[in-house]
Amino acid sequence: MIFHETKIVGVVQIELDAHSDERGFFARCWCEREMGEHGLNAQLAQCSISVNRLKGTLRGMHYQTAPYQEAKLVRCTKGSLFDVAIDLRPLSATYRQWVGYELTEDNRRSLYIPEGCAHGFLTLSTNTEVLYLISEFYNESAAHGVRWNDPAFQIIWPETINVISKRDLNYIDFIAQ
Repeated sequence: MIFHETKIVGVVQIELDAHSDERGFFARCWCEREMGEHGLNAQLAQCSISVNRLKGTLRGMHYQTAPYQEAKLVRCTKGSLFDVAIDLRPLSATYRQWVGYELTEDNRRSLYIPEGCAHGFLTLSTNTEVLYLISEFYNESAAHGVRWNDPAFQIIWPETINVISKRDLNYIDFIAQ
């Protein structure tokens, strides 16, 4: 696994270190030891999948509050998406900043989002499938979000949003929280 730091401390883009031969390739996409060596939360409580039929589907921006904060490793297994993390840690030097990366079935990259950051994505193709490895169990009472177009973050989405849930559409302004 090849780890690339981003402008947000703790948000890491991960590439496969593929070993190829005439059959194809083999690569590790999860390693508890390597994650720990890079200071990332290697606890694995849940694995989830998101299937999105339509291009322009937006899911996010979601996070869980303490004591149920979660780290996520997100990978696109089919199709393509624009994956976004927002730093919501008030004591962080990058508080309220965001990063976004294209994850596709072809580039096989992952994005690690640490505790205290919101996460969401926009599908860039039809029939996009997303795999999540999550460090904490889902807790409905701790589940929160910020709006995808909140002026506090000024996220620049690369495509038009065509599908979004009422919940994700109606989060209040972050400043008002």
